[in-house]
Amino acid sequence: MAEQFFIRNREKLADRLQDGTAAVLFAGQAPYKRGDEVYPFSPDRNFYYVTGIEEEKCIFMMTKQAGEVSEVLYIPRDNGYLAKWVGAVITPLQAQERSGIAQISYIDEFRQDLAETILRKNLTTVALDLENRDWNASPVQGVMFAQEVRAQYPAVTLVDLYPIFGDLRLQKEPYELERMEKAMEITRQGLLAMMAHAKPGMMEYEIEAYFDFTLMRHGAREKAFQTIAASGPRGTILHYSKNNCRTKDGDLLLVDAGAQVEWYNGDITRTFPVNGKFTPRQKMVYDIVLEGQRRVIEAIRPGVPFASLNEILKDYYFEALSSIGLVRSKKEVSEYYYHGVSHYLGAETHDIGRYIARDLVPGMVLTVEPGLYIAQWEIGIRIEDDVLVTEDGCRVLTEKMIRTTEEIEAFMATKGECI
Repeated sequence: MAEQFFIRNREKLADRLQDGTAAVLFAGQAPYKRGDEVYPFSPDRNFYYVTGIEEEKCIFMMTKQAGEVSEVLYIPRDNGYLAKWVGAVITPLQAQERSGIAQISYIDEFRQDLAETILRKNLTTVALDLENRDWNASPVQGVMFAQEVRAQYPAVTLVDLYPIFGDLRLQKEPYELERMEKAMEITRQGLLAMMAHAKPGMMEYEIEAYFDFTLMRHGAREKAFQTIAASGPRGTILHYSKNNCRTKDGDLLLVDAGAQVEWYNGDITRTFPVNGKFTPRQKMVYDIVLEGQRRVIEAIRPGVPFASLNEILKDYYFEALSSIGLVRSKKEVSEYYYHGVSHYLGAETHDIGRYIARDLVPGMVLTVEPGLYIAQWEIGIRIEDDVLVTEDGCRVLTEKMIRTTEEIEAFMATKGECI
């Protein structure tokens, strides 16, 4: 049952907490867009990881003292008449069934409960998710609440939960892999639909629409991220997502896309000719990228340093690009390849966890996404697949997705099967 997954996750968190600690996590709240319209809500993933609750404004508190752990989930009170406008809020029974948390209270009781808990249990530490990636960004809820705690309890120690969750979420459980593989399969079907319908003269967003339609048909209401559908020279821009230009005969279309299923993501990139046929030069570059991906995937196994994967690719690129006269030194490779070959994948597209000084371990899910971006040739090519580190090597979770130039051309020539 789903709640067992979240119960186990809370047990993992409890094991990492020191005695005398209250850990607090916030679901978050959708910000206002304009007037009374709000942005779509997406729950904080660390909160979701330990509760399974998808509703906004909820709060989770876990305390640990003398080895004894207690858990409380705080939810909004019945919203009465507003239910006719926006739907009813979660009930205590629903919260218990989804999370497996027995004690349910209301969010207006949270601060007083925390105060009494600190006093009654003589807690010395409050642990919060203090992730803050951008100095100029609006502070996250955990950071704002840390200021409240420091003002009320200057003697209490504040601890950051973010590194702990970075470790906990790194190795995926079967529950997570099931949802990720479903998201990957829907992503695969969406990419095939784009290939099947692409032709010169279409707008990038017209081709993108086939991806969106496929996701909706399969019940994937959310994307992992904003789709990149970059034709011609725009394929050299890593995060181009305007998708508002017209394709032309001879263009490649670089598509980086992902479906999301129950907050877990797929992430696949394919590059294909909008007219269905690679030019000799495009094929040459594509095959270099594909061979680079093969070499990186071949190297993935437990114990391998994460950072070494990018070095394997750059070493190969130096050989390959030297042979076609594009570079004369390894340093020059960065003119045509300027990102990392991999990132973690899970409940976030760029999933959390340390990258520096990290060796691969079983259960990690990585992307492997080599690319080459040659502006003077108007060629941008990236090939991305999702890979699970296993006990003795790895398994390509997106293996069913076509990837060679021959497979792509054959599929586009016949408008092969896609859903």
